[in-house]
Amino acid sequence: MGLTVSTALPEIDEATDLSAAPLEPWEVVVWNDPVNLMSYVVRVFRIYFGYTREHATRLMLAVHHDGHAIVATGPRETMEVHAQAMHDYGLWATVRKAA
Repeated sequence: MGLTVSTALPEIDEATDLSAAPLEPWEVVVWNDPVNLMSYVVRVFRIYFGYTREHATRLMLAVHHDGHAIVATGPRETMEVHAQAMHDYGLWATVRKAA
């Protein structure tokens, strides 16, 4: 008695919508802390994100005065990588769904 293997492909419903769901935007939020110097935070934003001195300074001032700033927006996985990088630089960062 031999084993029979079916090579027939299943029928595909041509009307099925296989489009991907739109990507929800996520944000990296850097929070104020009593440890890091303002100049260091500007340097991190410039080195890691490639921001201009002016943009990095605006973000740092938002962190300093408002307690936090959104420093990046994009897909969740990418934002998690960015938040981990901020942690590696010694900054306090979280990821949240964009409002």
